[in-house]
Amino acid sequence: MLLRHAFRNSAFGLITVVGLNLGTLLGGTVIVEQIFALPGMGQLMLQAINTRDSTVVQGCVVVFAVVAVLANLAADLLYAVLDPRIRYGSR
Repeated sequence: MLLRHAFRNSAFGLITVVGLNLGTLLGGTVIVEQIFALPGMGQLMLQAINTRDSTVVQGCVVVFAVVAVLANLAADLLYAVLDPRIRYGSR
């Protein structure tokens, strides 16, 4: 019983922190992939920066930005799921 009521109220803070920290995690992938020599978007972006391939850099930035925006949108929509008093709209 306590878990059900406590989780609902404490989940708002958790969702907020996860949604906001996702941008930092995406930026951290560039560093982690470079340190551990892992293939991925971060290493692709660094190679594109070193070779001055602006098209690939712009594509990577757009992908990172879309993921961050979708994470924040999902966080906002989860607020409405957890608390039915939160409504998005004109009424």
